[in-house]
This record gives sequence, structure tokens and C-alpha cells, in this order.
Amino acid sequence: MSDWDSIRYFLEVARTQRASAAAQRLGVRHSTVTRRIRSLELDLGVTLFEKSRSSGFSMTEEGLHFFTYAEQVESALLAAREALSGSSQGPTGHLRIGSTEGFGSTILTPLMVDFQRRHPGMTLDIMPVPRYISLSKREADIAIALERPQRGPYVCTKLADYSLKLYGTQSYLDSQPRIRRPHDLTQHRFIGYVDELLFSDRLRYLDDLKPAANVVFRSTSVLAQYQAVLGGQALAILPCFLAAQDSRLTPVLEQDIRVSRSFWMYCHEDLRQTRRVMALWNYLKQAVELNHGLLQGDERALRTPPESWVPSYASGAPDA
Repeated sequence: MSDWDSIRYFLEVARTQRASAAAQRLGVRHSTVTRRIRSLELDLGVTLFEKSRSSGFSMTEEGLHFFTYAEQVESALLAAREALSGSSQGPTGHLRIGSTEGFGSTILTPLMVDFQRRHPGMTLDIMPVPRYISLSKREADIAIALERPQRGPYVCTKLADYSLKLYGTQSYLDSQPRIRRPHDLTQHRFIGYVDELLFSDRLRYLDDLKPAANVVFRSTSVLAQYQAVLGGQALAILPCFLAAQDSRLTPVLEQDIRVSRSFWMYCHEDLRQTRRVMALWNYLKQAVELNHGLLQGDERALRTPPESWVPSYASGAPDA
């Protein structure tokens, strides 16, 4: 029978697709990882990975099949460790949270600093990236995305609705033709996404503007767009939770231009009863609800839950 260490090495290689990356996460040498994988394949009598210089370690059909069972072993061990540690203790361990770039940098990161202050036994990886996070590859334990996953063994909840408005600097607005109605926007320049590189159709904000916008600056990054707007050369549709916190930006045609979107939070179902996931999941639900005004552009500062708030990390499914 294969031991847990061999399975742990297999899972890291499967998720990173690189022996070097797996070695770094495990804190061992590259040669140790490859030796463990070879030993596991000999033990099982199957080839788990196809190896190449370009694509790294790609799971074979047998590898994909074994991956399902290996994850179940991992989840069972994690659940057992938490159950034996005592239900009265706070959550401990490590969590990786993936999120959209703007939300992850502006809202999630300061909230996670507060969460970790409350739970010093936790370590966190925060990944605010302009792409989808794959839970199937275990890139993260919890993901926050623009769309609800259509399939997969996930527990999912709507985290929040949020608004986006058209913003510009006051210096830009003072130096350009006055904007009184949407038609006046034909005389203005805009900042937007690189259309062919969009990872979600939910980012096609400028399509909502009529007439079509004159886009002169494009970026795959909402933070880059935000910095470009501050340059005072064009307008952009930005999330209120990002722009409303900056007094240098002024909303334009607030009554006419408002885009609504949603954030969805989900985790792999085999993590739903772990105390660390429950603690972070319930904290985020409350903290984000507390910032409804900022998400809608009605407030200008982020708030954290009061010190009197009592965290919940009892076993069971997260509040979905």
C-alpha cells in the first residue's frame, strides 16, 4: 500500500504540473519529488504522468482516476485532524483564496489581514488575478468569481452584488466638453479591457454604453485601468468599491450609467466541514455584507466586523 507521503507528493505534482514547483511547495529537492512519483507508479503498477519539457507533468487517464481517490484521502485526514484537535479551539492551518483582481486587491486583502489578526493560527495565500481560478486543480481552496460555476463538486453562494460607474478625474472633466446626457459621451475617450483577452463576458461593460465608446487605452488589468484614469486622459467604468475610495475620481452621469454585477464564492465540497474553511467563509459573508454601501458606491471606506463579532466555525455546510 502507498503511504500518505507518496500520495501528498502525487497531489502536489498533479496540481502544479511541475516537479520543481511541487518541490518548492513541499520544501524538498526536485529529485526527491521525481523519485517519490516513480516509486508510487511502481507501487500501483500504472503510469500516473506523461512527462515533457514543454507541458511538464500531465496526468494520464489512470492518474486522473487516482487523483479522485487521493483527494478523498487528503480530505479525510484533514477532517480527522481538525476533529481531534478539539472543537473549542479556533481554526488553524493554511488556506489559499483566489479572487478577481480588483476585489482581491481592494476588498479581500484588507479583510484577510483582519481575519488573520483574529485567527493567528491561520496562514493565508491571497491570489487576486485577472483570470479564472481552478478549484479542480486545487489552485485555491476558496474562489471568488464573477460567475457561478455551472458544474463540479462545489458548495457555492452569492457573496454580493456590486455596482460599477463611469469615472474620471475632475481635471479631465474640466478640460473636456461638458457631459450632461449620455449622448455627450461621443465626444469623449475611454479606457477598457482588451476584448480578445477577456476571461468573462461579464467584463464587457463598455458594450452597455450607447453610442459605442471611443476606446483609446486597453488593459487586461482593472488596476491598470484605474491608474490610467488617474492620468486624466480618459474615462472608464470602474467598480465602485475601487473608485469610490479615491477622492481624486468623480462619478459621471450617475443616474444614467450604472452597471450591476455579482460575486460568487465557492469551495470544493470535500472542504465544507473543515473548521478553517467554515471560519473564513462565514467571516467573508458577514464582512462583505457589512460593506454593501461601498460595493454600491454609496460609501467611501472599507469596514471590518466589530470586535464583538463572534466567529462561527462549527462543523457542517457553510451558509449558502
